Amino acid sequence: MSLGTHKKDYTKGERIKIHQPDAHKADKFSPSNQIYVRAVEGLWTNVRRRMGWVAMLVFMLLPWIPWGDRQAVYFDLAQQKFHIFALTIWPQDLTLLAALLMIAAFGLFFVTTYLGRVWCGYTCPQTVWTFIFIWFEEKLEGSRNKRIKLDKMPWSFNKLWRKAAKHTAWLSFSLLTSMTFMSYFVPTTDIYYEVFTLQASGLIYFWVLFFMFATYGNAGWMREIMCIHMCPYARFQSAMFDKNTYIVGYDATRGESRGPRSRKADPKELGLGDCIDCDLCVQVCPTGIDIRNGLQYECINCGACIDACDTTMERMGYEKGLISYTTENKLEGKIERVARPKLIGYGLVMVAMVGVFLLAFDHIKPIRIDILRDRNQLYRENVDGLIENTFTLKILNKTEEQHTYTLSVAELDDYQWIGPKTVTVESGQVFTLPISIAIDPADLHRTVTDFNIEVTTKVDGEKVTVEQETRFFAP
Repeated sequence: MSLGTHKKDYTKGERIKIHQPDAHKADKFSPSNQIYVRAVEGLWTNVRRRMGWVAMLVFMLLPWIPWGDRQAVYFDLAQQKFHIFALTIWPQDLTLLAALLMIAAFGLFFVTTYLGRVWCGYTCPQTVWTFIFIWFEEKLEGSRNKRIKLDKMPWSFNKLWRKAAKHTAWLSFSLLTSMTFMSYFVPTTDIYYEVFTLQASGLIYFWVLFFMFATYGNAGWMREIMCIHMCPYARFQSAMFDKNTYIVGYDATRGESRGPRSRKADPKELGLGDCIDCDLCVQVCPTGIDIRNGLQYECINCGACIDACDTTMERMGYEKGLISYTTENKLEGKIERVARPKLIGYGLVMVAMVGVFLLAFDHIKPIRIDILRDRNQLYRENVDGLIENTFTLKILNKTEEQHTYTLSVAELDDYQWIGPKTVTVESGQVFTLPISIAIDPADLHRTVTDFNIEVTTKVDGEKVTVEQETRFFAP
């Protein structure tokens, strides 16, 4: 299926590509052109607006939620651990993070195959922040027509204060966004105080300013350029689309031929369809496309054009749904198939990755032990005539509290443990302990004997034992 620009030739009843668009439309997506988005109200706009506010509030408030002696979500890069409420992910547990990313990826593929680019239209941060910036624009510079008129006017006090107020609002909100983002990596209680009292490090100031101007540029100036020219998702989505994917579609059979008319006029007598060619669907589109030209990769499935068209249809006394969430098969009068191999495949892989994540999560232990053998020699005979192997134990305390650990050996008989058998490790610390194990040669029946070293402690009143396999070498 092509995601190019299309229209229908109704004299032949077939779809053709537009290879040579009009000159004024050819550079429609040029980064130098500004798109003035018209405000619209309706079902899908309200849904998108509410979802955007929820997403933004979750992002803003998460760093402020306390969890014990820290914040609930905190990515401690210095200590190399990620705190997500009760879950602490260490570098040794990155399979969890990898599984989460794969779940998110295949979840996105599944949703895209079924519902198109709804992620882009409703929950993508670029979209959410862009509409917030447009909201500032509307409040300070006025409606779409007023903004166009204001930009064409010569500089005056009225234009100067409106532009200054808009950019001040944009920069202020960008700073808030940047500070919030940095609060996931620097304790929230520290970063605001240190930044505004000029006590933060140069590195923190660099990243705060970097993310502030990145937000200001992306949501204030680049907007649709990010979606059209830079976002890779727009490019590879065609691999997931098919004729049963729900898209924002224009019912050309019902709408054509388009043209203006009075409310009382009968469109059939005029040889017209339901589309009155008001261009509102284009004016409300955040990427500036005309959905009547067919499915285009620039469409982010936000539904703004649906609301604009439904408002026009209601005003004209026509049935709503000229532009709607639909499928290509439905537009062509064919049977829609929800369950199809691609969708089922993405769903099965996503379920499998959820299973892998849950399995990995269930096997997370609050202790990790690594055993390093002495690389200088496999074994040695000590003064008592015993065969001795030397090991270095590294014990990682993955909890938020100090713990005392007891060490022991399994599957070895009549051994001597040379070194401490009880150690105390602080939260998040790696304790290095050199030990030796000695065995009477008469008790060794093999050159290499496999055995386990066990580490035991109590976490929240429950006994936890972790064991690690190693080998004992003998002559």
